[in-house]
Amino acid sequence: MRHISHPEIVKRLKQAHGQLASVLAMFADGRSCTELAQQLQAVESIIRTSKRTLIHDHMEHCIGDALGEGGLSVDAALREFKTLSKYL
Repeated sequence: MRHISHPEIVKRLKQAHGQLASVLAMFADGRSCTELAQQLQAVESIIRTSKRTLIHDHMEHCIGDALGEGGLSVDAALREFKTLSKYL
């Protein structure tokens, strides 16, 4: 299922992919550990934000909408929330 947030998430992940490729080149160039750590932090931040956006979108649209429309029981919604919580 595609959501309105997916294109933005894909854009961010492509950015992280490019940054990670740059980090690998930085390793090959012998750049400082401080510079490497900084760039890895940036990649990690992009991935963390993308994951959070995806999970929040899923909670709102997949779970929330299904609950509101009666397509999902409260027990099933709770199980889904519990499953998602381990990824936050």
